[in-house]
Amino acid sequence: MNEIESKTLYLVPTPIGNLEDITYRAVKVLSNVEYIFAEDTRVTKILLSHFNITKPVLKSYHEYNENEASEVIIDLLKNNHTVAIVTDAGTPGISDPGYVVVKKAIQEHLKIVSLPGPTAFTTALVASGLSTNTFSFFGFLDHKKSAKRKTLENLKDRSETLIFYEAPHRIIDTLEIMYEILGDRQVVIAREITKKFEEYLRGSISKILEQGFNVKGEMVILVEGAKQTQLESKLNDLSIEEHYNYYLQQGLNEKDAMKQVAKDRKTSKSNIYNYLLKK
Repeated sequence: MNEIESKTLYLVPTPIGNLEDITYRAVKVLSNVEYIFAEDTRVTKILLSHFNITKPVLKSYHEYNENEASEVIIDLLKNNHTVAIVTDAGTPGISDPGYVVVKKAIQEHLKIVSLPGPTAFTTALVASGLSTNTFSFFGFLDHKKSAKRKTLENLKDRSETLIFYEAPHRIIDTLEIMYEILGDRQVVIAREITKKFEEYLRGSISKILEQGFNVKGEMVILVEGAKQTQLESKLNDLSIEEHYNYYLQQGLNEKDAMKQVAKDRKTSKSNIYNYLLKK
């Protein structure tokens, strides 16, 4: 590995439970930078102590001071200092602080080095048994029931694996809302990943709710995507204009939306275009 570079922002993942999961490169970077900005300095002190890292100055960087701390970090980098960012567990920027300072560093044309490392949702996904070909990660669902319902309503027709983080005191309520909106799909609940009591619960939503489980610890919810037959049935009931608008809402541009509508309806794109032109 090259020496630590000045004017470079290092994004350093930390273990999500098992300290043995840290990489040699991560330890080397943390040992040699001048400053480490941490989500919770108390948590990071334990990590640094475990690996006998004493050199860096430790400062706070969390969701409540992210803008102010980002300015401090940028100033340090501009003055040729070396800086690393860590969170309590996992990769900076993934449901944790990191995005703001990265954006500012890019605007200032500063170099960014992102180290590979632990992320709870990818660790859970590959062991889930659900499709890994396409998936979407949404972080934590809103704690308000109305907002949670709205999000799930917007996602219910998505065919890829859906991944969420959830707090233990909200997990049962969230599963009940998922059952109501998404139907009785296959889900996987991954809890305490890489820790002593790591557990994967697999089955239908109703089965998992019925059998019950230990609701302690950080959790990842992985949900089977909508079956193609379910989606096809819904689309068949739409008008051409509604069909087209559905794909626009899914993020397709106008050209691709028309192409997909034509494919679904087994007709030409020009026919769809001409129909929409008349509306």
